[in-house]
Amino acid sequence: MAQIYTVHPQDPQQRTIDAIRADLLNGAVMLYPTDTVYAIGCDINAKAAVQRVRQIKQMSNDKPLTFLCSSLSNIAQYARVSDSAYKIMRKLIPGPYTFLLPATKLVPKLVQNPKRKTTGIRVPDHPVCLSLLDSLATPIISTSAHFSDQESVHGWSKKQEPLTPVELFDHFDKQVDLIIENGQDLSTKVSTILDLCQDQPAVVREGLGWDTLSSEFAWV
Repeated sequence: MAQIYTVHPQDPQQRTIDAIRADLLNGAVMLYPTDTVYAIGCDINAKAAVQRVRQIKQMSNDKPLTFLCSSLSNIAQYARVSDSAYKIMRKLIPGPYTFLLPATKLVPKLVQNPKRKTTGIRVPDHPVCLSLLDSLATPIISTSAHFSDQESVHGWSKKQEPLTPVELFDHFDKQVDLIIENGQDLSTKVSTILDLCQDQPAVVREGLGWDTLSSEFAWV
């Protein structure tokens, strides 16, 4: 049975965040809220925990895992960011966007796409996530908390029907080590995915934030 941590949605209690951090450093897998949907995650450097996330989601090792970073400068440590990609991301983060980028050596092989050597990175606009990132000081794996993967585009899952909080927490209660609950309704919209590996950006999936993206950039 998972340990449940209740946190304030806008001002997470530091004592609780520190307790979650300790669990993550010990290899815990968590179910937690983001600015899009609830996610399953762990410390990116906890190899056994990352493998458990894959097992929970029934994901093969050739499918990349998205992870959260705290800032654009933090992203630059884990991905090679071109000038054009930097200009795009600077206008969109923090927010509900996943960026596909060439991975650096700091990204564990278990996380990235083994053929393309790319990775998916987000900077969430969410107080709980940002507090965890700041406390942990390393990226956090973030894969949508669905019962199973549907048909995907380039290895990235499409939107599924949303779950109620009771369904979500009950289903993952015995699969994760901790659940973070912030008293808010579950979001039903996934992130917009942008492939920034080439000079010409490409939209892989339209999700939350799509209206802003399409109005901000002429190439969309």
